[in-house]
Amino acid sequence: MRGTFLRGGDLAHVGRGLLMGGADIIPGVSGGTVALILGIYVRLVTAISHFDMTFVAHLRAGRWRQAAGHVDLRFLAALLSGILLGIASLATVMSYLLQHQLTLTLAAFFGLILASSLLVARSVPRWTGLAVLLASAGAAFAYWLVGQPFLAGTHSYSYLFFCGMVAICAMILPGISGAFILLIMGEYQYVAGVIRSLVHGQITVSHLLTLGVFGCGCALGLLGFSKLLRWLLARYHAETLAVLCGFMVGSLRRIWPFKQPLDPAADIQHGQWENIWPEAFDAQVGGAIAVGLAGIALVLLLDWLTRRYGSHHGPFES
Repeated sequence: MRGTFLRGGDLAHVGRGLLMGGADIIPGVSGGTVALILGIYVRLVTAISHFDMTFVAHLRAGRWRQAAGHVDLRFLAALLSGILLGIASLATVMSYLLQHQLTLTLAAFFGLILASSLLVARSVPRWTGLAVLLASAGAAFAYWLVGQPFLAGTHSYSYLFFCGMVAICAMILPGISGAFILLIMGEYQYVAGVIRSLVHGQITVSHLLTLGVFGCGCALGLLGFSKLLRWLLARYHAETLAVLCGFMVGSLRRIWPFKQPLDPAADIQHGQWENIWPEAFDAQVGGAIAVGLAGIALVLLLDWLTRRYGSHHGPFES
């Protein structure tokens, strides 16, 4: 890792992180899904899972370069910078699109995720009866999960720790949104409110403890689950891909483009909505179909470019 300035590859990873951060604002869209579309999913999971005792041993021995290389630190730092930049810079744009162009925005992501699920399905080496069963179970679970009513959180430290563990695991799974899991568990508004307070300089011991406990839950969940996911991909490759494919297909329920609110005063990011079928084929329906097809075409184009010019042959091949 020579030099201290960003290289072309670093800037590309910042750009990928920017897209992941922007997508995390969309209800039902996972950063893991975007990482999959962009061809960095395995590298991301592997890098996170390498925060292990080998990494600690390098640090204790003062082998900083080896420690950084072990966890692919340059890649993670560039990606994280992009994610934070995406959340900060695209939040207003995404909120505007969700408020004023809800159907078209959801249609675009519906197409992106649908096409990505097809890529995952193609990555399964052999579709056995077990793989089909696991994919069906994954789809059924995700379909059920994204339709659950929101709970009222307790805001206790133990519950916040648990929520952090669960939400961060969902965030690296394609098809399942960590933010949406927090909504279901009743803690999204509370945690988001604490973060907003800290950003505006309203720093209290309670806020710091809340964020610290939640962050510790996220860290433990991320490290543990990334190791499990890497192990599953190495030992049960086809079966794991089948389940992930099912997750992505089932999660499409949450971002179906045509919706109506259960509470007219609620917005799409925080309220509960139900899916509807368009009553007639009009300009809005036609536009949604066109945008969805464009999303599908974009994913297929990115996959073709990655296969033709990239360093690997698929979203789950290193």
